[in-house]
Amino acid sequence: MNLRFMIKKIKGLSIAFFATLGLAQAQETDQALSINDTTSNVNKVKLDGIAAVVGDYVILESDIDKTLIDLKNQGASTQDITRCGLLGKLMEDRLYAHQAVQDSLLVSDDMVNAQSDRQIQQLTQQIGSVEKMLRYYKKPDMESFREELFEINKLRMLSEKMQSKIVEEIEVTPEEVRQFFYKIPEDERPVFGAELEIAQIVKQPEAPEEEKQKVINQLKEIRQDVLENDASFKVKAILYTQDGASRANGGLYSMTKETQFVKEFKDVAFSLQEGEISEPFETIFGYHIIFVEKIRGQERDVRHILMTPEIPQSSIDKAVSELDTIRKQIMDGKYTFAEAALNFSDEKETKFDGGLLRNPVNFDSRFELTKMDPKLYNQVRDLKDGEISRPVREDDQRGGAPKFKIMKISNRYDEHEADFAKDYMKIQELALREKQFKAIKEWMDDHIDDTYIHVDPESRSCDFANNWVKQ
Repeated sequence: MNLRFMIKKIKGLSIAFFATLGLAQAQETDQALSINDTTSNVNKVKLDGIAAVVGDYVILESDIDKTLIDLKNQGASTQDITRCGLLGKLMEDRLYAHQAVQDSLLVSDDMVNAQSDRQIQQLTQQIGSVEKMLRYYKKPDMESFREELFEINKLRMLSEKMQSKIVEEIEVTPEEVRQFFYKIPEDERPVFGAELEIAQIVKQPEAPEEEKQKVINQLKEIRQDVLENDASFKVKAILYTQDGASRANGGLYSMTKETQFVKEFKDVAFSLQEGEISEPFETIFGYHIIFVEKIRGQERDVRHILMTPEIPQSSIDKAVSELDTIRKQIMDGKYTFAEAALNFSDEKETKFDGGLLRNPVNFDSRFELTKMDPKLYNQVRDLKDGEISRPVREDDQRGGAPKFKIMKISNRYDEHEADFAKDYMKIQELALREKQFKAIKEWMDDHIDDTYIHVDPESRSCDFANNWVKQ
């Protein structure tokens, strides 16, 4: 399946977020760039080292070199990656970003800075210290590193927004899926790897009412301090939130009504006006307050503080004991696993489906072994067919309370050639990707025609996937 390989390759290149360090300097040369642009009638003079120009963006020869080096540093295979291919990919990213600005698909500086903060934190942990990180990337100080990282992330986030807009309304009908599958020659049909279906029964330990009220009161005090004393919600979030994913950037999230947050969180976030702070409310993760910082059409920037009531050991012991009892009753034949899930599981998302887990990638019930989340794989890798695990603890990385569960492998599927009936969900996903790929190609062709583009004469002989030289 060349299509699947192409899409995977495109996505892989786009996640190299340090691939073009040096972008800030490239942007600065844009002012001095000069090529005779018949579209804009601006007289310009060509500078050495410029590989291409797309709209308002400049690509230096050094950007291509740095992209290749960064891909190698990340462990990616560069055997089939050419200089021409990298230049074409960099030009695609800049065309997306350029058009995103034209279409007012903006990203807030706070969101860009938040992403930079997370990356700096990850790099510091990996390399060992801020000083080592700056030496590694050959930056004189943190300010210059942040400035460059800001430009890189802003371009990437604009590019991703534009790509999402292009494909957001594309769907495939069952008939399109059928046609897609049967036009593939039989000897070229994809082969799917070994897969598992996994079911679980979950018990969520309960916090006592006094602990819940303690958290609610603390959130009310924080809210009051912000409203009455002009305290910074961002600082409060850094100090108090238990949401590890957003603590470093002051509890900030950018969201639309389609963003995958729990319903209660979205309902509150979209009931508030800009500048308002919610009363404390509960989700499966704990108790929150939300501050709406900015509203931009259908999108809004919100900050939140999450606090989770403390769960005593007695509640944890009770949950484990209940799961042990349920496990014994299933093994004794009193209930099937599905019946026990329906009657006793605390997880609403799975209890009505026999405890069956759904793959978050495509909502299918199957998990391909080679692509499974390592944490989930480690929980079931030693289970034999029909065996039920002992209670397993799972901590919530987003700050919620821990949960306990027993698990079972419901079905195993060996590696096999795609079957239309059995693998419909996966085939549907491939058909959708092909349709999205075609839509992006059409968009690319149209906007290359409408955008000022210059390719350095030395690169015009490249066999680009797109018509960058407008021949």
